Amino acid sequence: MRANITSAAEAVARIPDGATVAVSGSGGGLLEADAVLAALQTRFVETGHPRGLTLVHALGIGDGKETGLLRLAHEGLLKRVIGGHWSWGPPLQKMARDELIEAYSFPAGVIVALFREIGAGRPGVITHIGLGTFADPRHGGGKCNARATEDLVETIELDGKTWLRYKPFSIDVGIVRGSMVDPFGNITLMHEPADLDAYAVAMGAHNSGGRVIAQVRGQHDTQFVPARLARIPGILVNDVVIAPDQRQCRASEYDPSISGETLPFGDAGEPEMPTGIRRIVAQRAAREMTEGAAVNFGYGIPGGIPALLEEQGRTGSYWGTVEQGIHNGRLMDGPMFGAARYAQAIVPSVDQFDFYSGGGVDVAFLGMGELDSEGNVNVSRLGELIVGPGGFVDITQGARKVVFCGTFEAKGLEVESNGAGLSIRSHGEVPKLVERVQHISFSGARAREQGQQVIYVTERAVFELRPDGIELTEAAPGVDVQADILDRMRFRPIVRGVKPMPLD
Repeated sequence: MRANITSAAEAVARIPDGATVAVSGSGGGLLEADAVLAALQTRFVETGHPRGLTLVHALGIGDGKETGLLRLAHEGLLKRVIGGHWSWGPPLQKMARDELIEAYSFPAGVIVALFREIGAGRPGVITHIGLGTFADPRHGGGKCNARATEDLVETIELDGKTWLRYKPFSIDVGIVRGSMVDPFGNITLMHEPADLDAYAVAMGAHNSGGRVIAQVRGQHDTQFVPARLARIPGILVNDVVIAPDQRQCRASEYDPSISGETLPFGDAGEPEMPTGIRRIVAQRAAREMTEGAAVNFGYGIPGGIPALLEEQGRTGSYWGTVEQGIHNGRLMDGPMFGAARYAQAIVPSVDQFDFYSGGGVDVAFLGMGELDSEGNVNVSRLGELIVGPGGFVDITQGARKVVFCGTFEAKGLEVESNGAGLSIRSHGEVPKLVERVQHISFSGARAREQGQQVIYVTERAVFELRPDGIELTEAAPGVDVQADILDRMRFRPIVRGVKPMPLD
């Protein structure tokens, strides 16, 4: 069998109305098949077809401005979106808010596992991930607007325990990306920053009787040697689209340090350090690191912790991971979160999420949108904005210790620290420590049942989850506990003995 090289326009012309389309990729341009998505956008604008698509993705795809899933934000093109992370596609968030599409959100690890289970012909994903959260049908079942009415997840009982079953569906089209294709249609990801769920998407679509469109940068004139370089076998691929201007990621056209093809010889340069409030929170959170721990770092404030640990000379004292499949190396931050320079190992995100789900992480550092009196945390829906959890749920429910990192308030908060004390220049207008979170992304009740250690770090105070509630354990020097903390919370924490919060 020979590779079927075709244009992006010809490939997307075969996508029928009403198809379910699974797309692999992640923010920052990781495995983003943008030439294919751009062609799909063009076809719809010019012909009005395909219409009524169901789009499924795990980690969000695009630059937040024009590429990736933003290209599909046209009324009529999409009927339903099932997304693990929505922040890279603001127009899709608006369409969900305006009830123009059926909007669902599930944990990213569940979605990538669902691609695999669909491909294997198994009855969906049966897991503890999502219990007690917004994905649990007793708390909404992942439905994010009024148009989302179909039940896509259910509770089941096995051996006296309650589990969630995320239901399978047929995938009509899988869209993936690689680096190169050989004459037989085999795809290598050798120059990519991550493998993500590309193989799972391709297998899910192929074994559903659907089509797989693979975008690559170029052709290889012989079979790949060693054969392990071929990560998507040609038998799974129907159409290959060659995009010569395909960038490796947002940060570079091609940097072998990001794809793990080179060792860190010589000076690797200085890491990007967090500043301001972000540094204050990250510094205090970093104190929760334990020697030899397997660690996950989440997006946002936690993404700055590895740089601080490197500054302290502690890089080799822990094993760092992110859900995109990266192990160790210099984890990248900001828009490039999910990639690393000089990674020691890069595995498929499907396997990485299995590692998280099964309890492989000792300490997880994650962001915090809202915290409530039950210890619940919300990061997945803020006001009318669907954010989606990404890997947050999968990671926090499997970790032995969870350290949440966030500001005490939002919108207008300004503080200053000299290392000895904290001065609040301006309080935030939006409280984040509320009586009840809008969306349960992390369940305090389930954490208590599982015996997890849970710590909540802000710039002015630290809280811990106790059997009898949320306890205020530390306050920053210079902060008035009553006026700056207790009076500005929407619930009353336990106060038994408040220690000074370290600021350096």
